[in-house]
Amino acid sequence: MEIYDTLRYFISIVSLVAMFALFIGVALFLFRPGSKKIHRDSSQMIFRNEDKPMAADDAPRSEKQEAR
Repeated sequence: MEIYDTLRYFISIVSLVAMFALFIGVALFLFRPGSKKIHRDSSQMIFRNEDKPMAADDAPRSEKQEAR
């Protein structure tokens, strides 16, 4: 049983270090210097091609409204 406990302890430490390294890697990837433009573009993507508000006649209709 002593080998099992030692291996379990070792694996838990290795997995903790691996998860911490993954967290640091993702944080560094997101906050790298060249990513500011990409994040700005993706945050403004939903407003692209929007010159004016959609009129009521242009609103998409559901299937129930089209059947009438």
